[in-house]
Amino acid sequence: MIEAIQRLQSGSFHDPFSLLGWHPDRQGWVLRTFLPTAERVRSGGQRFERIEGTDCFELSLSRAGITREKLGQHPVLQYKDKTSGEWLEVICPYTFEPLIGDLDLHLFGQGRHHDIWTVLGAHLMKVDGVEGCQFAVWAPGVQRVSVIGNFNAWDGRRYPMRSRGESGIWELFIPGLPAGESYKFEILTRHGAIVKKTDPYARQMFLRPETTSCIPAVSTHGWQDGDWMDAREQSDWLHAPISIYELHAGSWRRHPDGSFYHWRELVDSLIPYVKALGYTHIELLPVSEHPLDASWGYQVSGYYAPTARLGSPDDFRHFVDQCHRHGIGVLLDWVPAHFPKDDFALARFIGEPLYEHADPRKGEHQDWGTLIFDYGRNEVRNFLLANALYWLQEFHIDGLRVDAVASMLYLDYSRQVGQWVPNRHGGRENLEAIEFLHELNRVVHGRFRGVLTIAEESTAWPAVSRPVDIGGLGFSMKWDMGWMNDNLTYIEEDPVYRKYHHNKLTFGFMYAFTENFVLPLSHDEVVHMKKSMLDKMPGDYWQKFANLRLFYGWQYAHPGKKLLFMGGEFGQWQEWSEARELDWNLLQFPAHDGLRALVRDLNRLYRTSPALNYYDFDGRGFRWIDCHDYEQSVVSLLRMGPTPADELVVVFNFTPVPRHGYRIGVPPARAYREVLNSDSAYYGGSNCGNQGQLPTRAEPWMGFDQSIELTLPPLGCVFLQAVHEEPALQDLPEDEEAVAVEQMPAAGEASPVPAEVRA
Repeated sequence: MIEAIQRLQSGSFHDPFSLLGWHPDRQGWVLRTFLPTAERVRSGGQRFERIEGTDCFELSLSRAGITREKLGQHPVLQYKDKTSGEWLEVICPYTFEPLIGDLDLHLFGQGRHHDIWTVLGAHLMKVDGVEGCQFAVWAPGVQRVSVIGNFNAWDGRRYPMRSRGESGIWELFIPGLPAGESYKFEILTRHGAIVKKTDPYARQMFLRPETTSCIPAVSTHGWQDGDWMDAREQSDWLHAPISIYELHAGSWRRHPDGSFYHWRELVDSLIPYVKALGYTHIELLPVSEHPLDASWGYQVSGYYAPTARLGSPDDFRHFVDQCHRHGIGVLLDWVPAHFPKDDFALARFIGEPLYEHADPRKGEHQDWGTLIFDYGRNEVRNFLLANALYWLQEFHIDGLRVDAVASMLYLDYSRQVGQWVPNRHGGRENLEAIEFLHELNRVVHGRFRGVLTIAEESTAWPAVSRPVDIGGLGFSMKWDMGWMNDNLTYIEEDPVYRKYHHNKLTFGFMYAFTENFVLPLSHDEVVHMKKSMLDKMPGDYWQKFANLRLFYGWQYAHPGKKLLFMGGEFGQWQEWSEARELDWNLLQFPAHDGLRALVRDLNRLYRTSPALNYYDFDGRGFRWIDCHDYEQSVVSLLRMGPTPADELVVVFNFTPVPRHGYRIGVPPARAYREVLNSDSAYYGGSNCGNQGQLPTRAEPWMGFDQSIELTLPPLGCVFLQAVHEEPALQDLPEDEEAVAVEQMPAAGEASPVPAEVRA
């Protein structure tokens, strides 16, 4: 035994429970504890004897003449500290039985423990009437794992954990630890090296540059979004308007000293702003803990921890809750494709690859300097799958936008010949990652009805947004990167040359209904010298704004759900930077505030017009009127809803030349009225448009029995509503529970700005 105790004292013993805690001896029971800072130890009036040459102390009940029942299962030990001379109290962690059940271990080993975050990590609990914290971590094939923190002077000898055998899980309940304590795991690798790691399942971490995990408090948040959650479960999102305001929470708004707005402050500023603009959802760039601000959250070190930059986990719950209570869904950018090489986190977690694939040809993104998850390992898949469910369950997130899906699908992604390994069939597809995505979407959609999964996938991989059981990847939607690239390339051309690139404008309709597409104008398009949305536009000051208003009109008329990154709604001149807030001072200029008013009214029209949202993913909702007028760079189209009364005609003029008397064919109607004109003076335009109603003529044109003549504004678009016996365009509902924004200003009214934004 002495040899084992010496190994324990040196930090190289794998089974502390075989020595410490309660053990039978020949006469009865002995209680043994390891306290390297103790000079003397006692309990219940009985003095412990030091085991000679060690820092272990033991109490033999037979020699003391007391029973185990009298001393108690988990007696309080008093010890005199060597340094301070004070008498301190502690309860020995090694008197407690294992807390993790065999079923938990089995399911985790199979990769099917969907709630594994409730088992692994740090959890405050009461065991046998004793309050403390249960720690558990997966670290297979190592000699020892210990919990370290301020509570034991970061000494890895003090609290070595219990091995749960072949599962690779280690656990330990430490009495007396409160919320807010910092901790890590110290691992003695199989090769004898020591590594200190943050908890992969930590649900809270300290603010960078700290890299320590934090024992989280038990949530006290009381959710009040029951109506939203019930409605989400019954929602028909395929046929509903989805307009997404993408944002980086840390740089949307800053305090004068440059510090971040916290979640509760964003409740009072961001939510009314987004609601006034008429968006249905916000999409947050990753909010999982990450050490480097400049990564925008895409290099995650704490997958289960909302970043400490913006407040506590309950602060984030409050933010999501308030979004829901104001009719706004919350989507979260989620990063299962790669993770950083920071030595304090997942990388080489046991001193060698564990979460990453061991073969660098499959386990490293050389271009990004990051590591790739080993999707073929059950426990790693479980880590990621449970993480997705964690955000949906614990924070009521309405959907996940899955980052960099293309990099997951292909083994040769961003690799040269010889830098990748074919799959077992000799192909380039990453079969393990594909199966993970299948499982992710099956489980998410099966467990959370109405929740969205959205793929950022930039290749021609088929059926990304089709169900798994018919051969698809199972996502709800996919970002249409082709639309974004082609159409931005087109709109950035000088109008005089656009007729030579007309196909970029129209090509997207060749595949528009092959997937459930989101049309993204995202953060990636306004960084790295790509210019801001406004600065991309050609021409002088007026033409830049006119082009951008026209382009936003094109996005909203085009089939597909909508996404715009923050700052694009009012015409940020600078590229976005995570290091500063948006240029809110620009709103004092009419052109910028007018652009924002247009975005508001486009959202209004999109949300209240079935023609623009009901068949976003279905060819029944779209028909060209004329896509061949490339000489004048004019296109006209028809958007259709469930009934003929829903129809909207939309015409675009991509040149700065107004066109009077322009004839187009239209469906039967008594007349057409202009319901939105991007060139309106309300939006900063020249006010060239169509006043009143445009009567139809029984003159066949472009395959229609009727036609109209209208004025096309320069670099502008017009939305026209058919006039029958009754107006087809309904007013906004006033019901508080309706999806549409309550009390949204009418077209042309001043845009609402929260007081702090005006300041």
